[in-house]
Amino acid sequence: MKPGKQTANSAAELLVRHGERLHEYFQTIRSRHVAAPPRLVEAIQYSLLAGGKRLRPALVLECAAACLAKPDARKHASALAAAAAMEFVHTFSLVHDDLPAMDDDDLRRGRPTNHKVYGEAMAILAGDAMVTMAFEIIATDAEPAVVGPLVKELAIASGPEGMIGGQVLDIDGENANLTLEQLQRVHRMKTGALLTASCRMGAIAAGAGENHLNAVSEYGRHLGLAFQIVDDVLDVTSTPEQMGKATNKDAAKGKNTYPVLMGLEASKREAHDQLMAALSSVDELGSAADGLRNLARFVVERDA
Repeated sequence: MKPGKQTANSAAELLVRHGERLHEYFQTIRSRHVAAPPRLVEAIQYSLLAGGKRLRPALVLECAAACLAKPDARKHASALAAAAAMEFVHTFSLVHDDLPAMDDDDLRRGRPTNHKVYGEAMAILAGDAMVTMAFEIIATDAEPAVVGPLVKELAIASGPEGMIGGQVLDIDGENANLTLEQLQRVHRMKTGALLTASCRMGAIAAGAGENHLNAVSEYGRHLGLAFQIVDDVLDVTSTPEQMGKATNKDAAKGKNTYPVLMGLEASKREAHDQLMAALSSVDELGSAADGLRNLARFVVERDA
């Protein structure tokens, strides 16, 4: 699944640009917590600044840009706050997923997982702190008119009917034979909810109308499903060196995956079909959504 050169470069440039902007903002956020225990801050920074694609915050910022009628510094600030909050929640989920009680992983983004460096208790507390900080960021830096909608969107997507609920269904489904529909439900909640919320939060920050909000929501739903299918495929076809984490772990844990239920080639075709649906969802946004189109192609055509 290697991307075409133009798509890879365009998506890579977007991810780097947004990632650098986010990194600068993280320093501002850190400066607000000078009274926090230094080791807690260190543990948070260890995972938050570990790299990664920063896909979710990039989706927030690109959806905001696609929905903005004209440049607006206040709306840009709201989108940046939403993007940072999303990355804090996503990073918290990775730290907790890696714990021995969950996936028990030793490697994340090419280096030891948080609990391997700081211990399980500190990893749990660092994750807890990142959740609370996410909502603090929105409350502090977003325009007052959109604070409530952004908080609600992030809370629903990460809560019991979103990411956390999806993780529960994933655990409950180990060593059970799920139907394709049941598997899709797991991943709509576990992975897709935050990706869709990223798109919606960008549009909300931009003050988008209902049509544009619906367009990016549909885009996010198709992209979320495509992302998980590709993740399942890469777990089978990639190496730990490419992925920066262990591979072939799903089968070892008896997890249901798209390659198991559909076969490898059918899974690849389904990911492509979801990509096409995501691209068509943002037709009405015109050239303003070119960044979203490049990111969608990158998600499906990546090899790590």
